[in-house]
Amino acid sequence: MMESPKAGEHCSAADVRRALSTLMPYIARYWERPLRDYASLAYDVEKFRSEHSVRRHAMELLCRCIERAARRSGYDVEEARSASLQLMAAPVLQTGPHCLLLIEPDAFYTHLFSLLGLNAHSREWYITYQASTVSFSEKAKKGPGWLWLEGEPLNLFGLPRSRMDSFSVCGLNGPFRFALSNAKGDPAPNDAAAALLAELPSDEFASAAEAIRAANQTLWRGQLPSPVKLLQLDDFDIADLVADHLDDAGSWMSARFIGDGKVAESILDAKDRLNIGPWQGWIRRTTDFFWRMEKGRIIPLRLENSALRASGPSNFEVQFRPDSIAAALRQRAIVPSLYTVFLIISILPGVRALGGCRQTIYYPLMRYLTAIGLKRSGNLDLLTELRGDDRPGLWGHRVLKPAGGYPFREIELFGGAAAPLSKYAEMPLAQSCGDLASFTRDQIWAELSKHIVSGVITPEAAEWQWSGS
Repeated sequence: MMESPKAGEHCSAADVRRALSTLMPYIARYWERPLRDYASLAYDVEKFRSEHSVRRHAMELLCRCIERAARRSGYDVEEARSASLQLMAAPVLQTGPHCLLLIEPDAFYTHLFSLLGLNAHSREWYITYQASTVSFSEKAKKGPGWLWLEGEPLNLFGLPRSRMDSFSVCGLNGPFRFALSNAKGDPAPNDAAAALLAELPSDEFASAAEAIRAANQTLWRGQLPSPVKLLQLDDFDIADLVADHLDDAGSWMSARFIGDGKVAESILDAKDRLNIGPWQGWIRRTTDFFWRMEKGRIIPLRLENSALRASGPSNFEVQFRPDSIAAALRQRAIVPSLYTVFLIISILPGVRALGGCRQTIYYPLMRYLTAIGLKRSGNLDLLTELRGDDRPGLWGHRVLKPAGGYPFREIELFGGAAAPLSKYAEMPLAQSCGDLASFTRDQIWAELSKHIVSGVITPEAAEWQWSGS
């Protein structure tokens, strides 16, 4: 077995650019070109044309999901329909930022990058998936539960540590209300916080994810005077989408993926094998296809003897049958894992996924796992079509990461002569992505860079691995 990356081991920005150019050769010609060119590439996709029954069914259900989400976000029937029609005409989703407030830097600058790409193709909708099966707390007081304003870390919902550690943003353990409080518990302790709090919804929400989604819709409409409409998909939207698949006895998800469990088991076995080779750690078996939701936390599930069972003291289990899983999803007893999410929003329907530093690697590996499942299920014609997808996953998160960027200040510039979009559009890609710290400080990227330099991983080997050949 390979050694794990050593603590504190890093790689350089040059190492990262070399690795990205090796694994994704198309990117090499964009490093010195304006950011607008790469953003245009990210959103340059062909209209959905597949005649394959599995793909058409997956796209139809995804479009239905898009329309439901649009209505839930306050758009009317006609607008909701136009969002789903755009997805058919231009199948691409931004999936990089987690469930973060719009002006959190990690999200804000990715949204600006996406706007550059959308504007280049005159698109009406900005459709995103924001993972909410994430914890409130991250190191250095960053993440979904925090926002830094005027150099001060503010607690988004004024939560005590006991309600943050190990709790998930999607947990239905509210109520949640925006507070922007400091370490002393004072709400809105500076001018920026007070101004922002006045803009945020004052309602109470059942989950933090629901609160952030509503706040982003408010901020997008009120603070970003862009003609592009925002549509956010969260993990409950995706849970209902998976249930839609499973409610149809003839769907691939129902008949083959769940089926007698053999396809699912083949995917899990392949995932275990990936973790004893050069791709170790990129796509870990943290849970088997779904998470258990329990009292605000998500708990791993294991597929054993035709049932999904929770680990630890919980005695939860659900039979690995389409009807049982669909019911548990609609009851919010379980939510999809990241692999299951990407399977139904991207891999099966043929939608390009834009993502961050780890997604650039784990998403192709998810496609590889799906190829294993398709072989096991005998759907070789679908596998052939998947192999023909044009750049199904691209680097599209933290592509714009300006040094010292402060969204609260920049958002005031929209509509003026010094609009941030104009400024960043002309910046070369090699400059716009900054120091690539999300890559260089990641030990697993240091290990990947070593494999590329040593020849353990080559472009040919990566293509072979990722295609599932």
